[in-house]
Amino acid sequence: MTSPRTQQIPVLVLAGFLGSGKTTLLNHLLRNRAGTRIGVIVNDFGSIEIDAMTVAGQVGSTVSLGNGCLCCAVDASELDTFLETLTRPSARLDVIVIEASGLAEPQELVRMLLASENPHILYGGLVEVVDAAEFDGTRKRHPEIDRHLAVADLVVLNKTDRVGEAERDRLRGTVAALSGPAAVISAVHGRIDPELLFDPALRPDGEEKVRQLTFEDLLREEECDGHDDGHGNHLHAAYESVDFTADIPMDPRRFMAFLDSRPEGLYRIKGFADFGAGDRDNKYALHAVGRFLRFVPQPWARGEQRLTQLVLIGAGVDAEALRTALAACRADDRETVRAADGLDTPDAERGMWGVLRYVQEAEPAPEHAREAAAEA
Repeated sequence: MTSPRTQQIPVLVLAGFLGSGKTTLLNHLLRNRAGTRIGVIVNDFGSIEIDAMTVAGQVGSTVSLGNGCLCCAVDASELDTFLETLTRPSARLDVIVIEASGLAEPQELVRMLLASENPHILYGGLVEVVDAAEFDGTRKRHPEIDRHLAVADLVVLNKTDRVGEAERDRLRGTVAALSGPAAVISAVHGRIDPELLFDPALRPDGEEKVRQLTFEDLLREEECDGHDDGHGNHLHAAYESVDFTADIPMDPRRFMAFLDSRPEGLYRIKGFADFGAGDRDNKYALHAVGRFLRFVPQPWARGEQRLTQLVLIGAGVDAEALRTALAACRADDRETVRAADGLDTPDAERGMWGVLRYVQEAEPAPEHAREAAAEA
């Protein structure tokens, strides 16, 4: 398996109009990273709480934060240069977040990332932050917000504590209609679970295993204090995380049909798929975020149990329906599968054609992710 330091680094685009709360959300992620090393690309350092994270040094326009994260101030013309810097092995980053305001239209940033020739990055999704209390006014002043929402992979309806329940429901309906299949979650003070956007490190690097209590620890405890009055206040209550494991290979045709028709609100899919006779030598790492889809074949380790293991994350999804749909993709009754799909007996190699369309080769941008950006 590819080692963590040679894997592609997901790059998230964080967008939202002035006052929506995207910087607050970004600071929340930095304080709740759980050992994940984050690279941040922003316009300036003024609104990022660097002082609370102990600045370790500054080189040019890059600030090294004491918690292992980096922060860069750039303009659009410098984006590729800084991505090259942040993806060097010496930076040892796990995820990169681009704060879009002042850099470019968010869909332009998405296009730049999808067209990038940097082999070390992977598109991590467009997150649009919306101010619930000011949404109608913002939409009048900036009608382009409809266009931004149309290409978002995740919408954070922020500041929902400032509107009543009926207004919140109305706003969710409006935002959902504008953002199509994107997941829409509600938040207060930009507090969302980092697992929605990246995988918080379960085992930090060696030098972080034994350490003193940090600002990050204190801030996490502070945010947790006084929030024991019900499960609904927990950050993970805003979304559903669904696990699926199968010890029978997946039928590639049926599995691709599932992915092509994945339901609205399903934001991320990650894990590994076993396609059995379709490719006996490799398992297929799956990365899906919003409309973006990528497979990466990886050799099976000697003696490794051959399983399909997936985690699906979204808002407003039906967990049992997802598990049922995935179970129906297993190739445990080939005759029934062929009859149900009205197919002749395809060979295993032909059955993999749909999967291989999304295996990265020279061009890193999958077809339907490009279409989503082009429609903006």
